[in-house]
Amino acid sequence: MSAPFLEKISSNKSFEGELTKYKFKSAALGGLPANFNLFVPTNASPSNKVPVLVYLAGLTCTEDNGLGSFLGPASSQGIAILFPDTSPRGAGIEGEDADWDFGTGAGFYLNATNPKFSAHYNMYTHVALELPEVIEAAGIPIDWKRQSIFGHSMGGHGALTMYLSSPHKQYRSASAFSPVANPTKCPWGEKAFTGYLQGGVEEAKEKYDATELISKSKEPVHILVDFGTADNFYKQGQLLPENFLKAARDAGHDEFQVRVRSQEGYDHSYYFISTFASDHVHFHANFLKA
Repeated sequence: MSAPFLEKISSNKSFEGELTKYKFKSAALGGLPANFNLFVPTNASPSNKVPVLVYLAGLTCTEDNGLGSFLGPASSQGIAILFPDTSPRGAGIEGEDADWDFGTGAGFYLNATNPKFSAHYNMYTHVALELPEVIEAAGIPIDWKRQSIFGHSMGGHGALTMYLSSPHKQYRSASAFSPVANPTKCPWGEKAFTGYLQGGVEEAKEKYDATELISKSKEPVHILVDFGTADNFYKQGQLLPENFLKAARDAGHDEFQVRVRSQEGYDHSYYFISTFASDHVHFHANFLKA
């Protein structure tokens, strides 16, 4: 089967590289149109394919959120960044636009098993398999053998779970800003899993909860997590980074493998992300360029 045609929507020069928005018909999302942004640094060429970071955004976001603070550090390191959307758009499923934390803008980076959503809500496959295949087929000079993943909030959940559950070490490292780190124990996760998964929260524990996954992880890992102490969602118990850290230590992962940093006074916003964006890109560069 031939890869779908990539339609270029817009392109902007940034930090000597190129940030391009593309659109294509996504088989993983049930034939719906899907957008993504792709930053390719200036040093990329057919004879010099570059490593790539995948950035997953949070609830209510699109492929356009949180772009800016990563491009400078990525350009200086010669790393591409892929920014997928956060959910399918326009599936027309009853109830998908009723709440901000479920449905449109809230795909939770899983493959739905509830028949109501399973034709379209397959963001796990979209991000992990479909986008690399489509971009590779378009001849864009990215080395998919060197990829890492990071994200914010719901996207931090996606980054950690995709890293920990991906077969054959698809991603070299993972990091997260204020991730939903134990979603089977928080309201956002319970709502998402009850809706998208036939087996609900119990099914989610197998594949979509970073705390559950790290507790069973025996191999060495490379994970960095930052969260702010003034984050309202942290205070409300939506993020639960302490649970993730405890599970990691109990499983034998030390400070070199799993680093969870509490950042005093920072909230859940892009100001927080932009403050530590360079740290995260440089963290991944250690593994992507090794």
